[in-house]
Amino acid sequence: MAKDIAITPGFEERLRLQGELLVKIRARLPELETLLAECVENGQKEDLVYRFWHQSLKVYILQQYTERIRAALEGLAPTGCTLHPWFATIVGEGTGKTFVLEHNDDWLRHARPIVEAFFHAEYMLCMAVRYGRELATPPTLLPSGWAALLALYGIR
Repeated sequence: MAKDIAITPGFEERLRLQGELLVKIRARLPELETLLAECVENGQKEDLVYRFWHQSLKVYILQQYTERIRAALEGLAPTGCTLHPWFATIVGEGTGKTFVLEHNDDWLRHARPIVEAFFHAEYMLCMAVRYGRELATPPTLLPSGWAALLALYGIR
């Protein structure tokens, strides 16, 4: 089965791209931390994910956070890199939705992609913040979260 991703760059180019990604993350760390706090740490995640389980249209608000995170992650992309096509698909399927009453009849089909997209976006944002705080240079032994970020940009 063929992979649905771009060809990974060579070793030296990967190192350069990792360094560029880390520099961009560290330069925008205050902005990323603020976004993380707004989306996750201030109770929005807790409340809006609960709204999924309560079958409340308020779960649709998660789309706004997902889009803001996607835009922030796109802004971190090293030169020539784009977000992984799977990420784009997941976010695309979980955003741009408007609630209509009939969605209640098939709640999982309509609301679950919204939550899934948010969770993937939030995970990548958390990893960017974590490794922006922890790393001064790209590591030679890759922690899983850093490796996930590299995969997001097609560097790994």
